[in-house]
Amino acid sequence: MDLTPTAWQLWLVAALLCGALEIKLSGFVTLWFAVGALVSALVAAMGLGINFQLLLFALVSAGLFAASRTLFKSVFMRTASHLKTGVEAMMGQEAVVTEAIDEKNGGTVRINGELWIARTLSGAIPEGERVTVEQVEGLKLWVRRPSATQSVPQREQKENAR
Repeated sequence: MDLTPTAWQLWLVAALLCGALEIKLSGFVTLWFAVGALVSALVAAMGLGINFQLLLFALVSAGLFAASRTLFKSVFMRTASHLKTGVEAMMGQEAVVTEAIDEKNGGTVRINGELWIARTLSGAIPEGERVTVEQVEGLKLWVRRPSATQSVPQREQKENAR
């Protein structure tokens, strides 16, 4: 009796391992490799060569993965709003001036518990005043008093930064 595993049996073992990993992990990725291995097991059982089995495994797995990403994104994420994080979340938020901000040297503001170097877009701002973050440029925040509505062109802002 010959106990050497055939190709289709090896593919079936690979499919079962990927299926077990899918149950254990939460990424919803290894399921597609399990399906690819099952397809390859069927092809191997029909007697087609290893090169065709490997190619089919790669194509089926990659195709299902790509299709599921786009499908899930369009179906489940269509109503999700974009979550702003980091620097993007600071835009439009209020900060408190911790060191007076003058037009030449700037100052310091506290936002979300962190201290940031700040430049003003609306004249000198004394310590303790609340300001609104208008722009983030590197590690500098461009701020203005909430009541100030005048906008500063990009070119002028870059000259002030130097």
